[in-house]
Amino acid sequence: MADVRPFQGIRYSPERVKDLSSVITPPYDIISPEEQRAYHQQSPHNIIRLELGEDYPSDSAEDNKYTRAAGTLATWLEEGILFREPAPAFYIFEHRFTLEGAIKGRWGLTARVQLGDQGNGGARPHESVMEERILDRLKLLRACRVNLSPIMAMIDHGHNGFTSLLMKSAKGKPDIDVVDRDEVVHNMWVIRDKQSMAQISDWCAGKDVYIADGHHRYETALAYQREPQMGSSRSTGNEASNFVMMTLVGADDPGLVALPTHRIVKSVKPDLLLGLREKLAQLFIMEEVQPAAASRSEVLRSWLNTLAEHGKRGAIGVYGLSQECLCLLTPREGTHLTKLMPSDRSRQWRSLDVSILYWVILRQILGIDTPQKEIRFLEYTRDGLEAVEGVNSGKYQLAFLMNPIPISSVLAVADAGDRMPPKSTYFYPKLPTGLVMYPLWDDAL
Repeated sequence: MADVRPFQGIRYSPERVKDLSSVITPPYDIISPEEQRAYHQQSPHNIIRLELGEDYPSDSAEDNKYTRAAGTLATWLEEGILFREPAPAFYIFEHRFTLEGAIKGRWGLTARVQLGDQGNGGARPHESVMEERILDRLKLLRACRVNLSPIMAMIDHGHNGFTSLLMKSAKGKPDIDVVDRDEVVHNMWVIRDKQSMAQISDWCAGKDVYIADGHHRYETALAYQREPQMGSSRSTGNEASNFVMMTLVGADDPGLVALPTHRIVKSVKPDLLLGLREKLAQLFIMEEVQPAAASRSEVLRSWLNTLAEHGKRGAIGVYGLSQECLCLLTPREGTHLTKLMPSDRSRQWRSLDVSILYWVILRQILGIDTPQKEIRFLEYTRDGLEAVEGVNSGKYQLAFLMNPIPISSVLAVADAGDRMPPKSTYFYPKLPTGLVMYPLWDDAL
C-alpha cells in the first residue's frame, strides 16, 4: 500500500545550465556504449557522468566509475551546477509524444514512496531481474547515496481519477519544459503548496503500486535499505533510505503505453536449429505470411498487423525459418504444450505468449536455459525492422516478433505474485534521468 511523500529534490540550476536537453539521458539500461560516449561528449555536466560513468584500465577500488560519480556529484553541488530544493515538494510531469502518427500525453507524479517487499506493503513487480545489474546499481547507490533516476510505477488500477488530480494540481506555466532526443516533451511543475501536497498524499494513501519500469532499481533500494549501516541507525521508519524515488502514473491513463520487445537469436549451434520447424509444428499451428508490400518497413507493418489480429490466440511471429516469410505460430489445442509449462507458475503467467516463447521455445527447444546463455545467445530490440534486417544480413539466426502485452495482463501477473520473463514490456516514453534526484543522506524527513 502506497505511502507517498514529497521530498527535497536535487535539480540542475537554471542559471548554470541553460539547456537541459544537453544534460539529461534515458535510463541507464537502454543506453548503448556508443550513446554513452556521445552523452559524455555532449556536455561536461551531462548526468551520464553520474548515472553511467566510463570504465578505465587504471580503475581501482579507490578510483572507479562509482567513486568518480560521487566526487562529481559533490563538486556539482559545491559549484552550484546542482541545487537542492529548500523544502519538500512534489514534481508533476506531463510527457507529450507522438506514436504511430498520433499525439499522446501521459501524466506522472515524482515522489518518494516507502519501500516494502512484495506482499508487505511494497510495490508489486511484474518482471524478473538480473543479479549483476542489481550489484552495479548498488555500488553506485552506496557511493552517491542518491536516487539518480525515478522508477516508473502504476498506481492502483481499481481507482480512477489520479490523472485528473495531477492535471488539476499542475497550475500555470511549468517550471521546466525540455525536449529529449526522441522529441518527447517533458513538462514539470514543482508543487510546493501544502494543500495540494496533502491532497495528493491522501489520494495515494493505501493504493496499490505496480512497478512498470525500474525493477532493478527497486531491488537495489531494498538491498541498500537492508544493509547493516542502514539498520543500525534506523528508528522511526521515516529515514530517507526507507523510501525510493518513483514517478507514479495512473494505470488508466490513456497515454500509458507498453510496447513489445522482440527477441533475436544469435550464435546458437546450427545443429540446434535443425528440425526446429518440425518441433514447432508439433506444438503450434504454423502459417506462412508472405511479404505483401514493396518496402521493408511496409512489409514489417503488415506482419505486425497480422500478428496483432491473432493476438488473442497467443500468437508469436518467427522470422528466419522460411526465406522472406514470417511464420505465425499459434498454440495447437490438444497438444502437450500446456504440460511443458511450469506448474508452479500462475495461470496468468502461463497464458502469456512471451512466457510460452521463453519457457518452451527458447529454454526447452533451443536450450537457452540459463542467464549466462541468455546473455550469450539472445538480444532484445523494440525495432522489428532491425530484427528482420539482422536476420537477412546473417548477423542473427532468428527473430521472434511479439505483440504488446496489455496493461491489464501486466497488472494481473503482478497481482498473482508472479514475474514475467526479463524485458517483457517496454513502457514508452522512458522517463528522463537528470530532471530531479532524491538524496538519501538525511536521517529523517
